[in-house]
Amino acid sequence: MALSEIDRTLLERCLAGQPRAWEDFVDRFMGLVIHVINHTAQCRSILLTNPDREDLAAEVLLTLLQNDFAVLRRFRGKSSLATYLTVVARRVVVRQLLHSRSATPLGDMADNAVADDLDVEERLTNQEEVEQLLDRLDGAEAHVMRLYHLEGKSYQEISRSTGMPTNSVGPLLSRLRSRLRSQPNA
Repeated sequence: MALSEIDRTLLERCLAGQPRAWEDFVDRFMGLVIHVINHTAQCRSILLTNPDREDLAAEVLLTLLQNDFAVLRRFRGKSSLATYLTVVARRVVVRQLLHSRSATPLGDMADNAVADDLDVEERLTNQEEVEQLLDRLDGAEAHVMRLYHLEGKSYQEISRSTGMPTNSVGPLLSRLRSRLRSQPNA
């Protein structure tokens, strides 16, 4: 999905420092940021308090503001702005949850959640490469790669979404990455 005209205009206004642009940006995307925070914590079985949630939202917004909107300036418009912000917000939230002492893990899944979070952090750093690689895949293969690398889904979530056995997801991803990296760019 490409960048909408409304989001393009809003982004240009923010980057130009126009009056009320940042407030309009926050009004438009705060719901998305909160959703990403809640979903990320829930997937990792972490209970957040309202102050935790507010702190995480502030961290996401501060990340967007840092260095004169450097994160927003890197946006290339090849996806929707919401998709880009989801990836950025998830990266910030995962990093903060890993370093936070105020988040309360629930049950035995907490140890696995930390390992998964480290993996998500690594996955998201290769977003641009993955988007280029996805152009060379079709159908189910591209869908699995997108779910894992761009949406940060776990093997279990991919299994539920695609009907593929959970223990087949990792080997498929490894084969696809090997195949894509060995092929010259198309």
